Amino acid sequence: MSKKKEEAARQAALQQQIARIKLPRGKQSFGIVEQRLGGSRMRVRCLDGKNRICRIPGRMKRYLWVREGDIVIVEPWELGGDDKGDIVYKYSKSQVQYIKRKGYLKKIEEFDEF
Repeated sequence: MSKKKEEAARQAALQQQIARIKLPRGKQSFGIVEQRLGGSRMRVRCLDGKNRICRIPGRMKRYLWVREGDIVIVEPWELGGDDKGDIVYKYSKSQVQYIKRKGYLKKIEEFDEF
């Protein structure tokens, strides 16, 4: 394949990936990972105004690699109250740019990291 065809295929794959972006549903909310605490737990600042200690569920531990500053979807626990939750999804850089352009992350400008 020529370089032009490879680049076109890469761009098409990127657009297809962006078209299927997962958004928070129900009680889920956007969050920014502030600090990794160890043991698949981390402190996340959610856009609903709360700080939660979140974990990566066991079924996703090997597939979801999260660093500080990443934007994620957080699902609060039913029994633990609003101070704990699970990380359901992590956004890539291109997905974050797309979400910002569409206006889903209007509160993100309040945070210093971005």
